[in-house]
Amino acid sequence: MTTIELENMEFFGYHGCYREEQVVGNHFVVNVRLTTSSTLASKTDKILDALNYQQAYNLIKTEMAIPSHLLEHVCERILNSCFSSLPMLDEAWVKVSKLNPPMGGKMDRVSVTLTRKR
Repeated sequence: MTTIELENMEFFGYHGCYREEQVVGNHFVVNVRLTTSSTLASKTDKILDALNYQQAYNLIKTEMAIPSHLLEHVCERILNSCFSSLPMLDEAWVKVSKLNPPMGGKMDRVSVTLTRKR
């Protein structure tokens, strides 16, 4: 098995339950771990035989542009999109972090993580 990690992808989005978050927006960081077999790709050296992580990035970018109230919903959409569009994907782990969340105190981030196997 091969693990492909897309690390510290930064996005600006409008995710949150509070009206202010939906209007003003916030910064988010997404980390994804994709598990696949690379046996064929390692022999052929062809992108068609590999899990295309550029395609994975574009799927994540698209999902991050759709406003949601909950980070759990964003994570679920990312997983759904990856599993429906990346047939070589066996397992995925996604973590979405909201930077400086409006919690009434100093906090770097709040994160939600989901994992799924095919």
